[in-house]
Amino acid sequence: MKLRRLRLQCLIGASLMALALSTIALAPARAETTGKSGAFRIGILAEPGAGNTVPGLSQLTRAFSMALGQKVEFLVAPDYTALIEAQTVGRVDYAAYSAMAYAVVDEKCGCVEPLVAPTDADGAVGVRSVLVTRDDKLPSLAAMPSHRIAVAPRQNLAGWQLPRAELAGTPSAFAEGATFLERAETATEAEAMLADGRADAVFGWAPAGAASAETVSGGTVARLIEAGVPEAAIRVIWKSGLLRYGPHAVLKSIDPEAKRRLGVFLTNLKGQSPQIYDLLEPKHSGGFVAVGREDYAVARTILKAVSEAEPKADQGRDKVTP
Repeated sequence: MKLRRLRLQCLIGASLMALALSTIALAPARAETTGKSGAFRIGILAEPGAGNTVPGLSQLTRAFSMALGQKVEFLVAPDYTALIEAQTVGRVDYAAYSAMAYAVVDEKCGCVEPLVAPTDADGAVGVRSVLVTRDDKLPSLAAMPSHRIAVAPRQNLAGWQLPRAELAGTPSAFAEGATFLERAETATEAEAMLADGRADAVFGWAPAGAASAETVSGGTVARLIEAGVPEAAIRVIWKSGLLRYGPHAVLKSIDPEAKRRLGVFLTNLKGQSPQIYDLLEPKHSGGFVAVGREDYAVARTILKAVSEAEPKADQGRDKVTP
């Protein structure tokens, strides 16, 4: 469960939504080839507090250089805003993003395409938002207005941003200011509100595979069981679309052979060089799979909802803090 919480923090941190609000307003950019060294340029995010370094950078450089058959240079960015800016102006050919950071760069320039994304050892490829009740206190999604529904803080993706984006305009009446929504200070507190009877349901999260019909387990359901709620009393009323783990994306303008070599290298990396894989992707241990732009429709839906709410954020009603 500690590992799951770490993954969730990586996906549902406040900084991602702050990124969406701050970066979407930047002027559109067009990627241009600016490198003069002939090297393939890779953008990667620095570890928090580690300055401009990442663990195993020399090993990563050698592995990519051998796979691509050319010189490789790394740009270590302090945050996603800097990484997005570097790729949109063509200072990097390939970068590793969160789902929301990719949605921002896609919206900003349309100059990149997802190549691969990580998976977990148990087959999970992302997360879904779920609406969970106990003892059938909430009979249906449409019945929410007459019940108490616990929600996480506004910057939380699965506990607020994702359901708001997908349920806006539906009979559920899920919206900012809805009187039946009980705002919690944290996602953990929102779960506790359901566990101790202060709420009839809670919006939480679940690790998810690619199949939408799969049984919901882990995430909020597992945490409620840990908190003492009988498993038989728990029911999932609704689940969102899949928010995939963030992709590794390349400029559309890169050489097709480099793109092919990179895709082969990454999709086989876990099996052939597990130590290099762990350096490149320390959070999700299942290996890379090929993805496309269509796999990030949910991230784009969230970004659209966030950008439309930006005037309200300026008024302090839906402010997302870094």
